[in-house]
Amino acid sequence: MLTQIKGLHHVTSMARDAAENNHFFSKTLGLRRVKQTVNFDAPDVYHLYYGDEVGTPGTVMTHFPFPHIARGRPGTGEVGTTVFSVPQGSLGYWQDRLAADRVGDLELSESFGAKRLNFRAPEGDAMALVQDADDKRVGWTQNGVDAENAIRGFHSVALRLRDGGATEELLKYMGYQNAASQNGIRRLIRPEGNGANIIDIEVLPDVGRADLGSGSVHHVAFAVENRAAQLEVRKALLETGYQVTPVIDRDYFWAIYFRTPGGVLFEVATNEPGFDRDEDTAHLGEALKLPAQHEHLRSRLEQTLQPLEKKEAV
Repeated sequence: MLTQIKGLHHVTSMARDAAENNHFFSKTLGLRRVKQTVNFDAPDVYHLYYGDEVGTPGTVMTHFPFPHIARGRPGTGEVGTTVFSVPQGSLGYWQDRLAADRVGDLELSESFGAKRLNFRAPEGDAMALVQDADDKRVGWTQNGVDAENAIRGFHSVALRLRDGGATEELLKYMGYQNAASQNGIRRLIRPEGNGANIIDIEVLPDVGRADLGSGSVHHVAFAVENRAAQLEVRKALLETGYQVTPVIDRDYFWAIYFRTPGGVLFEVATNEPGFDRDEDTAHLGEALKLPAQHEHLRSRLEQTLQPLEKKEAV
């Protein structure tokens, strides 16, 4: 069993409209935009990161806003719901805040003994806020949400799979343990993790495979402390039979990727070097940062990338 993985690192989704995406995550949800850069493989497209003050692993939601991408189709073989942790007693605040911004499919519910507010982001992403009195992480409070209500980081992700057995065994190998089962959903927890410790598995044998598009999660990343730990994980996964990419430098972390038996793309990302490697903490996310191989495109990209601010109605 692997001991190096400490919980979630980030979740990356697909989007269509950069300004709408930026408004929702930084203004509606009150997260901090900790980095604006571009997709390494498609530099005409942003890679936007939102999280806590410094983009702590376990808090960071990222998006690729492709301007002409079709809407994704929900199904199996994907992350079905991304869930954030909020303070006890804050769901009334969030229900009012999201309703005021016309967020869709608002629904109060309870899952595994915790109250939650389900909703859909503007491009269809299934999301939820879960009250967690034990989460002591500090949320970002400079985007209009006070400390008593601010999002702390990820609580969990829920995987939708046609057959959950092999993926569950993989997660146990990655250090997760069975915690509970409710309404056909199996919950696994990484003990003594980084706060973003929970993976839920929902088995839907009669549901077709998801089609990737706007509103879909592209991949979910798990956190390791450093490159040495990452290499240990990579070696173990290769020896277990998984096809794992070489280590890839993503500027703010190093990454490896592999496809799970259920079809979900997993990443293992390092906590180092962090989002302050090229910006002062006080100014994270304010300037366009480009990977070195794309720096020569700066003048063109600054003219052609979608605006990040929504146009005000006249």
